[in-house]
Amino acid sequence: MLRLPSTHPYAEFVPQLNKLRTALPGGPGGDTAPPSSARLRTALTVFFALDGFLFAGWVVRIPAIKQQTGASASTLGLALLGVSAGAVITMMVTGRLCRRYGSHAVTVACGVLLPLSIALPAQTHAALSLGLVLLVFGAAYGGMNVAMNSAAVDLVAELRRPVMPSFHAAFSLGGMVGAGLGGLVAGGLSASTHLFLLAGIGLLVTAFAGPALLRHRPARTPRTTHGPHTPQRQPQRRLDPRARRIVVLFGLIALCTAYGEGALADWGALHLEQDLDAHPGLAAAGYALFALTMTIGRLTGTLLLERLGQTRTLVLGGAVAAAGMLLGALAPTVWLALAGFAVTGLGLANIFPVAVGRAGELAGPSGVAAASTLGYGGMLLGPPAIGFLADWFSLPMALTTVALLAAAAAALGYGARNATHASSDGCT
Repeated sequence: MLRLPSTHPYAEFVPQLNKLRTALPGGPGGDTAPPSSARLRTALTVFFALDGFLFAGWVVRIPAIKQQTGASASTLGLALLGVSAGAVITMMVTGRLCRRYGSHAVTVACGVLLPLSIALPAQTHAALSLGLVLLVFGAAYGGMNVAMNSAAVDLVAELRRPVMPSFHAAFSLGGMVGAGLGGLVAGGLSASTHLFLLAGIGLLVTAFAGPALLRHRPARTPRTTHGPHTPQRQPQRRLDPRARRIVVLFGLIALCTAYGEGALADWGALHLEQDLDAHPGLAAAGYALFALTMTIGRLTGTLLLERLGQTRTLVLGGAVAAAGMLLGALAPTVWLALAGFAVTGLGLANIFPVAVGRAGELAGPSGVAAASTLGYGGMLLGPPAIGFLADWFSLPMALTTVALLAAAAAALGYGARNATHASSDGCT
């Protein structure tokens, strides 16, 4: 296993950013991961993809559920808050569950609950009952996100390879497949049948990938310190106030990224169609292009982290996203705006994975939970904030706030450049 000397220029990023020849297990010129670690990485990748696949499958059936329940736009919006409320509440608890039972066990448990809960919305016939079952769905979704990210942070430390973006790329790919498949079958299958099939697929995938997680006990890898002796990373540790502030800082970086994702998901197509007179089909392709470039960015994220390190990746990503969103929001033509959306996806791609990974490195599952909760809050904040700003000013001007927060993420990323060292003595 590759270990960097303290004088190495990238030593500050150990254990997540050791130099290596490839991000893939057993790749040429790199360390060969033990078979158990390679199986674990594959299993975790499957769970990330499953999470994106199931969530996207639910999202594409929201119009059918709205018609089934007879909900108005406002009452549907209130019911959909159940997903957010359930997720945020569970995210705050899942960190403690991971410390007590292990992130692998919690991931598998949520891998069972999430497919079971996705079948429930199609069985409701009123907005109130829909909101209640979406609380359950949101709770399973939030727990899954914290648990699998905690497990991924441990594996990144064990492998000493910056592979966190590859897991989030799997989530993005799963979401693209889930949305695409949902669009294909929406005309031929009822929402109840579709979501029931998704539940079955989810349970089968969990049964297939879950045992690899349950058999593997995460190694307690060292954390970086200033001296030659590196203490073992403990499953539970108390952070001093400064270290807690650093975890919140990474959470704010995640929030800035998620704000842009939520804003483009809900308002990107409308901007292209309303402000630039794009055909509805071309307008819908705006977010798809954004999601595609984000996936590509995450697939290449390991190489980027190897070459640039975490701080430069955060700063460069935020700067690129800010420039791309300014173009996307203010461009006078559809094609320039689409190019801006594509650049924004590339810029935002790796900021969230790096921020969550650093928070987990500092504070374990609690750090992942805090950063994920703040990040998810950004996704909730983005769409309504854009809506209010669009009413007060204009939609293009409102979308420039995505560029503003991307630039803020770059500035915060630069400010956190010495965060690991600054907090190395903060754990007791």
